[in-house]
Amino acid sequence: MAQKAVEKSEEEWKKVLTPEQYHVLRQKGTERPFSGNLYYNKEKGVYTCAACGQELFSSDTKFESGTGWPSFYDVISSDRVRLKEDTSYFMNRIEVVCSRCGSHLGHVFEDGPAPTGKRYCINSVSLNFKTEEEGKQGEERM
Repeated sequence: MAQKAVEKSEEEWKKVLTPEQYHVLRQKGTERPFSGNLYYNKEKGVYTCAACGQELFSSDTKFESGTGWPSFYDVISSDRVRLKEDTSYFMNRIEVVCSRCGSHLGHVFEDGPAPTGKRYCINSVSLNFKTEEEGKQGEERM
């Protein structure tokens, strides 16, 4: 289930995000391919929204797409993201945004592997990563 919505002014977002995160997450920018630290990540765990912390993708659905951005064939739950038509730059794409805070994550394409056939192509800077161990420690504290 998606968490309670996070609403902040753009000034508040600027205070809590790095300039690169702000550019991508709030201004719909794109990081350079193969430049993100999570592109190469092979650890088991969960990828969360870098802006609000909502869990978005499992490492179990991450795959090597060769595009230069972390790619996943599914989300943890369909209510974690919103899909929006994106016709910027004279292209027709589907933008992926966090359902909790509205931050831009990347785009989804219909050229991914089974079982979904989808490729969620996500900016590394839009994500944080929690290892399985960190997730278990968080559950123990509850």
